[in-house]
Amino acid sequence: MSKKITMQLDALTCPSCLTKIEAAVKQQPGVDNVKVLFNAAKVKAEFDDTKNSAEQLTDVVTKLGYEVQKTKVKDL
Repeated sequence: MSKKITMQLDALTCPSCLTKIEAAVKQQPGVDNVKVLFNAAKVKAEFDDTKNSAEQLTDVVTKLGYEVQKTKVKDL
């Protein structure tokens, strides 16, 4: 089943952060669509929950060095 995750980050300081996060999340299994909103410091992605989970996607962003303050997941 497809789900949508929204991660609220502590902050994004430069446009290259956006590119780095999008590339890392996009490489994960089951991820169809990724968008990073620079000014809002949010990451939005659609993923297949049979191939990945919200926790795994949050871990990817955290391992890049960004603090995820809040995560919201909903069914599509």
